[in-house]
Amino acid sequence: MARLSRLSIPGFPHHVVQRAIDRRTAFLDEADFRGMLGDLADACDQEAVSVHAYVLMPDHFHLVCTPEGPSSLSRAMQAVGRRYVRRFNRRHARNGALWEGRFRCTVLDADDYLLDVMRYVETEPARSALLGDAAAYPWSSMAHHLGMRADPLIRDAPRFWALGNTPFERQAAYGRLCAAPMDAERMRRIQEATHRGWPLGSPQFVDGLAEKTTRRLTPRTPGRPRLRERGP
Repeated sequence: MARLSRLSIPGFPHHVVQRAIDRRTAFLDEADFRGMLGDLADACDQEAVSVHAYVLMPDHFHLVCTPEGPSSLSRAMQAVGRRYVRRFNRRHARNGALWEGRFRCTVLDADDYLLDVMRYVETEPARSALLGDAAAYPWSSMAHHLGMRADPLIRDAPRFWALGNTPFERQAAYGRLCAAPMDAERMRRIQEATHRGWPLGSPQFVDGLAEKTTRRLTPRTPGRPRLRERGP
């Protein structure tokens, strides 16, 4: 069966995951982390992709971003992959591929899922037991959204701005959201939608997306298709 094309729709937020092959370590030192952030900033600026949240983990990274054009996201990710791997291989005296062949992504209903996907991304260091306080992790955008530092890579989404009239109100509201436990079923939906490439939102949201793409947006019913009854 032919593999579906990656779903990317301009003007909508996306959750992107790129993993290293066989869960190998993709960031070995501080210079690697900083290099990736620089590569992301350059590529996303050049290809018109707004980054709303991110986290760089030892063997993968997440982005929450909005591309302006139909191929903006793919071009930005390709540029990041080429630049980062070339420098990583040179610095660490290795050769060959580093990332899995395809990055995973899903299109998000901003009103329903954007903030939850942002906090899912930014709290991963704590869930993965890298450290107890996710806000203290230096390679994510959480500190930016809590008002602890300004991150030049981040362009806050309208849904984040709607959390309050002032920066303090927005930061406090987002902090309360991150401190609350996320529903396990909701987290499972985020993970599955991103892995499989199905849009994440209500049936009405998915129906609206269908007017903007010819790609199939829902999985087929399991099982073999029924044969038509033979006529006389």
